Amino acid sequence: MGSTRVGVDLARASDVRESIAAFGDRYLRRVYTEHELAACTGAGQVAERGLAARFAAKEALLKALHVADAAIDWRDVEVRRTAGGWPELALHGGARRLAEDVGLLDASVSMTHDDDVAMAVVVAVCDPGVRRPDEPR
Repeated sequence: MGSTRVGVDLARASDVRESIAAFGDRYLRRVYTEHELAACTGAGQVAERGLAARFAAKEALLKALHVADAAIDWRDVEVRRTAGGWPELALHGGARRLAEDVGLLDASVSMTHDDDVAMAVVVAVCDPGVRRPDEPR
């Protein structure tokens, strides 16, 4: 059986809106994958809330893995939808290597938003025998 870890994060749709206004496409392409951008099509708040929830999911994963200070490409953590419509995480590149380094066996994500606030929770199951060098035993 693995070690269960939980990460939670909040993000504001207004912060996403301000980042888009300030940096435009550069911000969007730096943080979100093509798939995530396509999934968040819509006018104004609809898109901003979806993007904020996805950003919160990326942060929540890092917290669940106990690597909140890790420098990864944000696009290496991707939120996708299953055939049934549930969100799931797809890890690429540096995020995948980081997950392997901490012994990630499985991770589930849940996202929600209300008004300006988006929230994501990630529950991760890690191999209890694998620890970061800076973690106590």
